[in-house]
Amino acid sequence: MSECTHVPDLPRAEPPALSVTCLECLAVGSHPVQLRLCLVCGHIGCCDSSPYRHATAHYEETGHPVIRSFEPGESWRWCFPDQQLV
Repeated sequence: MSECTHVPDLPRAEPPALSVTCLECLAVGSHPVQLRLCLVCGHIGCCDSSPYRHATAHYEETGHPVIRSFEPGESWRWCFPDQQLV
């Protein structure tokens, strides 16, 4: 994994999660497959294997570039603009 140009701009302390589930999925009665945490604002969204892909939608709406897995035991991060693990 390599550093992208977006990682240095992330908040130094990881933002707290704004919820414990994908609130957008909850609102439409869907169930997320896995959860992702926005490392800019703390938004929790569902992964791209979920029907609504709310984590990607959050990136497309806000431009917040980097997420990490919000699944127990996982710590990988993904940069949307660079399309790479960081």
